[in-house]
Amino acid sequence: MADALKIGVAGLGTVGASVVQLLEKHAGQIERRTGRSLTVTAVSARNRTRDRGIDTSGFTWFDDPVTMAKEAELDIFVELIGGEDGPAEQSVRAALSRGVHVVTANKALIAKYGVDLARVAEENNACLNYEAAVAGGIPIVKTMRESLAGNEVSRVYGILNGTCNYILTRMEAEGISFEDCLADAQRLGYAEADPTFDIEGNDTAHKLAILTSLAFGTEIDADSIFMEGITSITTADIQAADELGFRIKLLGVAQRTDTGIEQRVHPTMVPKSSAIARIDGVLNAVAVDGDYVGEIVLVGPGAGGNATASSVVADITDIARGDQTPVLGMPATDLVPYERARMRLHEGGYYIRLSVYDRPGAFGEIARCMGDAGISLESIVQKRAAAEDRDRDSADAPQPVILITYETTEIAIKEALDVVMSKGVVAEQPQMIRIEKLK
Repeated sequence: MADALKIGVAGLGTVGASVVQLLEKHAGQIERRTGRSLTVTAVSARNRTRDRGIDTSGFTWFDDPVTMAKEAELDIFVELIGGEDGPAEQSVRAALSRGVHVVTANKALIAKYGVDLARVAEENNACLNYEAAVAGGIPIVKTMRESLAGNEVSRVYGILNGTCNYILTRMEAEGISFEDCLADAQRLGYAEADPTFDIEGNDTAHKLAILTSLAFGTEIDADSIFMEGITSITTADIQAADELGFRIKLLGVAQRTDTGIEQRVHPTMVPKSSAIARIDGVLNAVAVDGDYVGEIVLVGPGAGGNATASSVVADITDIARGDQTPVLGMPATDLVPYERARMRLHEGGYYIRLSVYDRPGAFGEIARCMGDAGISLESIVQKRAAAEDRDRDSADAPQPVILITYETTEIAIKEALDVVMSKGVVAEQPQMIRIEKLK
């Protein structure tokens, strides 16, 4: 049997402690499957005295992860510090530069420096594995790097943030507001004290940028992603979606178009009959459209200590077996520059909610604006607002009107809505949600 692999773990938070526990608990099973024993020999964290539920007395302790990456006798450096810069980036770069294999769960790091670090890894014959960086316990990176290597991918999309999915699920199930759902998510630990990174779409965007590179062989370009969060979604939108046969999900979508590759993160109307519509709570799901395999959907926990540790250890075992795959699915030197599709030319159906003044000619004006922009309407739903919600002193109090369009372009919708706003027939900024064509 080959010599034991020496592992250093930088970051002993929830995930780091779970990684150490998993490696110890399943040591025999892992050894039988890889033909090598795996031994954690060094660790790094900020607080030596904190109780993490693991025994660290047998490990060499480093206060500085960069020093551990540069000096410790290691075969694999596991980075679980987090953050796109600072010690995380410096320690990973240092380990790779000396030919030490790296496993990381750091999506921000890979989204920002993935191409550069891939070059460093390949120059030094080192692995850089990051399964846990995208969708936690779902093996989507391995699937795209290896299992789908023979397919041409036309689209990859998914629910990549459990916090947003939890909020939208509860808004639908219980009819409560976004603000109340967010407060509950924070109380239950599903959302951070500052949830901006999640609810505005940044977390999903980082993961999508990595998937885009794997799907299309492009350099990672997280800065080019069109991004909208879920803060504007109301219970009225949730209810309307339900009545129209849709559910609302925050999706990250990357797809090839005639003008380049779209990368977009936004609330999306998805048909209730689609697989992605059935994903509730904090679960994640990723779907890939391949020319030979068709559509595949992977579902599982997108976060949490055990689920993330599972993916980290899967990466470690690949290295133990001697499996070495190009970091981004092909050599970094073969990646092509990302060519951004023009979002204004995005084509699809749209949900539009308007608050229309109840006066003669108002709706006709809206219809003319849509027609002049070449937009065909699939359905129109007009409701009377509840009596208690109406302004009793105003005869033309605003009433909700829902429009569903046939496929059109982003630019046509936005220009039409700008004209509608200029006519003075609506009381507030229209709500627009894109509809994704799914099976």
